[in-house]
Amino acid sequence: MNDTKKYEVLWADSAIFDLEQIIEYIKLDSVSTAKKIFSELREKGNTLYYFPAKGKIVPELQSIGIVKYREIIHKRWKIIYKIRESRVYILVVVDSSQDLETILFQRLINKN
Repeated sequence: MNDTKKYEVLWADSAIFDLEQIIEYIKLDSVSTAKKIFSELREKGNTLYYFPAKGKIVPELQSIGIVKYREIIHKRWKIIYKIRESRVYILVVVDSSQDLETILFQRLINKN
């Protein structure tokens, strides 16, 4: 009997946009690399289907007391998500060399 809980993985529009921007940038150098990275990032995010708690709490957010967001890393990209009941919401895909605090702040400003 398989007791493994399965979660539904949902990609927010913001994460899809992030992914598209990353791929557009990589595509300038290599279409084949862009396709490969796209597949890898989607696959990595979708691995949260079985055990979403495997990601660590986002350190930049934890340092200011926000602990409901987690991250997994693939190569140089962070996939940031939250778990709610039996769903995993992938919210952000970002280059880990970028300042996450600045990116999140800009998104908050743009929503208002």
